[in-house]
Parts: sequence; C-alpha cells; structure tokens
Amino acid sequence: MKERRSDIQVLSAGYRRSGIWNTALDFLFPRRCPFCDEVVRLGDLVCPDCEKVVSYIGEDHCMKCGKPLLDTDSEYCKDCMRTTHLFNRGRALYVYNKAVRASITRFKYHNRREYATFYGRVMAERLGGFIASCNADCLIPVPISKEKLEKRGYNQAELLAKSISDHTGIPIDGGLITRVRDTSAMKELTRTERMKNLKGAFKITSHVVKCKNVIIIDDIYTTGSTIDAMTEVLKKAGAENVYFVTLAAGVPV
Repeated sequence: MKERRSDIQVLSAGYRRSGIWNTALDFLFPRRCPFCDEVVRLGDLVCPDCEKVVSYIGEDHCMKCGKPLLDTDSEYCKDCMRTTHLFNRGRALYVYNKAVRASITRFKYHNRREYATFYGRVMAERLGGFIASCNADCLIPVPISKEKLEKRGYNQAELLAKSISDHTGIPIDGGLITRVRDTSAMKELTRTERMKNLKGAFKITSHVVKCKNVIIIDDIYTTGSTIDAMTEVLKKAGAENVYFVTLAAGVPV
C-alpha cells in the first residue's frame, strides 16, 4: 500500500500542519489521549499505557462484517448468517467496549477532533492489508445531516476519512453521497426498524459514480443498516464493489 504521509497530520480544527508548525501547535494546544482524555506528552497522540489496554479485533473476525467472532470455528457472525447484506465486506479496528465507547462519545459529541489523527493512523496501520485488498478508488465518509453538521460543527466520519487518506493516499469523495433527511435515533431500534428509518435518507449527487470500488468510512458498525442503505444507492448509480472500515464494532448477539 502506498505510503503518502510525511509529517502531515489532520488538525482538530480541520487544518493541516507539519514540522515545526506541528510541534508549536501541539505546545500551544496540547493533544489529549483518546482513551483517558489526559494531555499527552509533546509529540505523542496517545498515552503509551492506554494504547496497551484497548481491545483490537484480531484474526477471529466475521468474514463479512468484521465483528469479533464468539464462535471461532465459524466464518461468519450470527448477525451475518441471518442477514443478507448489500455491501461486499468490512472491517473494524476496536471491540466496542466501555473504554472505546467513552472515547468515541468524546470524539463525536464533545469536540475532541484531534482524536482523528491517532484513530486514522492506527486504522491504516492495522487494517492496511484489508484496505489495500479493496483496490479502492475513493473513500466515502458516512454523511450527516445539515442540521447535525451545523450543531456539531464537524462530521466525525469525514475526519477519520481524511486521516486514513493521509496514510494510504486513497482520495476522499465526500460530496458523492449526501444525507437528504435526518433520521431519528437508532440505538434502540431493530435492524428492520433501522432500515425503514433510513429509507430515502441518502442521495447520490451525480448520475454516474466514477469510483467503481469504494470504501465507506464510519465510527461504529452495529447492524450494518447504514452501510447497506448507502451501498444500495451507490451500486444503483454504478459502483461495483462497496466495502467499509469503521473505528469499532460491537460483539454479535
């Protein structure tokens, strides 16, 4: 996989910085560890001790969605054995446990944009083989509604995509698909209810998708309903293969 990163990082405010400027800004605006939220040493992105205790999804993962397998003799998780997904395959970095959930909550809702620099680097490093195997033409962050973007000020999936792009050289097409209507909270919904909630939520901005192989980027994979909804409109517009990479995935039930 082509390595494009030198000193370039994704800033918490969305700017780019490098070299002495990068160090100066770290000094003026110290980064916080994605897991304990304490200020890290100058030049670091994470506390060394915190990095050792998080749970990565290893080799025993579902060959369809990438969730950790409870039955290591199976190729697919129970979710994927009873569900027909539209996407090709996907992978996730972390098991969605208490520590990762708290980290993503701060990243997503409490303006910890700087976490994306560390997240994207590790996603590119640990999932690099899968990412390379997709032969992706572009990365597509899961879009959020205009209302949420105005309220939050940023799209966490877009920050992840920018960081991954910096490390892999795969371009981002953030304007290819948009969320044309907001959806209600889906935490307590079943997969069927989620699919109904998402129907008509996404729209392609071009009649022809030039990216034939795409990787959708998001923070959490749960039932796959959001990825499937995006896959449906992407493939109808000409995409041939749709994969995904997420920061975390829950354990199958």
